[in-house]
Amino acid sequence: MKILFKKATILNPQSPHHSTNQDILIIGDIIVEIAKNIKADKEIKVYEFENLHVSSGWFDSGVSFGEPGYEERETLSNGLEVAAKSGFTKILLNSNIHPIPDSKSIIGHLIKMARGYTTSLYPVGALTLESKGNQMAPLFDMHSEGAIAFGDHKNPIQKANLLKIALQYSQSFEGIIVSPPMNIELADNGVMHEGITSTRIGLKGIPSMAESVQIARDLEILKYTGGKLHLPFISTEEGLDLIRKSKNLGLNISCSVGLPHLIFDDIKLENFDTNFKVFPPIRSKTDQQALRAGLLEGTIDMISSMHEPMNIEHKKLEFENAAPGTLGLESCFGVLSKVFPLDKVISFLTRGVECFGISNPVISAGSTADLTLFNPNKSYSYSADNLKSTSKNSAYLGSELQGKVIGSFNNGVLTLND
Repeated sequence: MKILFKKATILNPQSPHHSTNQDILIIGDIIVEIAKNIKADKEIKVYEFENLHVSSGWFDSGVSFGEPGYEERETLSNGLEVAAKSGFTKILLNSNIHPIPDSKSIIGHLIKMARGYTTSLYPVGALTLESKGNQMAPLFDMHSEGAIAFGDHKNPIQKANLLKIALQYSQSFEGIIVSPPMNIELADNGVMHEGITSTRIGLKGIPSMAESVQIARDLEILKYTGGKLHLPFISTEEGLDLIRKSKNLGLNISCSVGLPHLIFDDIKLENFDTNFKVFPPIRSKTDQQALRAGLLEGTIDMISSMHEPMNIEHKKLEFENAAPGTLGLESCFGVLSKVFPLDKVISFLTRGVECFGISNPVISAGSTADLTLFNPNKSYSYSADNLKSTSKNSAYLGSELQGKVIGSFNNGVLTLND
């Protein structure tokens, strides 16, 4: 396959072509030439798009689909297509599937199912057998098969000694332990952020200390054991402060923030719209502003869209009984671009891969082609017609978005939006 992208503005600070308008010629999965005006022969497929911008392929560290086990939410095939059309060429797949990925064979099956797509899938193996939080799963076997990290998704590690042993054991193969920052006892079946809004509308709240107490415990254990720890979906100012201090001490810790926590605050829940029910919950305006600052300064390593398809019968319920989760991949770029400058948005969407040892090729001749194509100036109203996911539970419906994804290229496969 020979592909030529014409008149592309390259946004890749590590590239010698950063901020210049160039043609990009790809043969197979390698960029063979970048120049002002590359001539095309009859074997080259030429693509030219309005206001084409190209960056390194985007990365999401926390995506849920459905298959296997919950195909009615999203099949793996459709989910990877959605990711590619949303600009994401690398995703970490959460462990909330069935059977739970707690063995070498299941990890291998997931990787095999995901071959041949634009988007590369990196499965997160379960930390414990059946994600029950009791017995540690065979981490080394799963790592050898391709598991990128180990965690039980929304099931926080309740047993401190289990976390200690996991961090010690995983150092022998540089494994990464994922610890959801939530103390279940303090959360006490809450359904939203504990604050003025929860008191006013009468919903049981989850206090901020449910996060900070768990993070403080995890960081003390990490200080003792060493190892690599990843804290997904930080949601509070207090939790962020603890992470900032620990990074200054040199602890090997990374963290992500969910897109909903950057965009919304808990006032959005006044109408009891279950699309705004996520875990951890959307927090206060103060937390939101602190998280944005933490992202800009680099304390927060990466963004996750928190993409989680959920079929309607689990969402069309009373708020207390509805399942948490919102779509995020399709709207992520357009939502972020309404809040942050373009160069920052691209930085947020491309960084963090190094925390998981995933390569992020520079856009230059001789490099592997791993690219996202987009028009940053196109604005539009986000509606159900824009949803490519099987499920439709998006918190961003009705929002005005800035910037539209054209497609992505990776693994020698080009995926374009219709």
